[in-house]
Amino acid sequence: MLEIITIKDIKVKIGKSCVLHRKLNGVSREQLAEALGVSSTTIQNIENGKNTTLDNLLKVANHFSLLGSISKELDKSINQLNNKSLY
Repeated sequence: MLEIITIKDIKVKIGKSCVLHRKLNGVSREQLAEALGVSSTTIQNIENGKNTTLDNLLKVANHFSLLGSISKELDKSINQLNNKSLY
């Protein structure tokens, strides 16, 4: 059966990942917000799967050293698309 993944599903997964990384690093929402130069409400919104900016998501990803993994996955996707024949 085809699994439908929604934007909301991904936002919730990102939020869960943020909470897990934050807690594993022993950082409060307030501490993370201060380190990133955003409000604690912004961190709360990300963790609750609510709307945020791409910049704020990338700040969180960078803080937890996730940009390399994200970049590698994007490179894989780009390479797969570049290798597909247009004919």
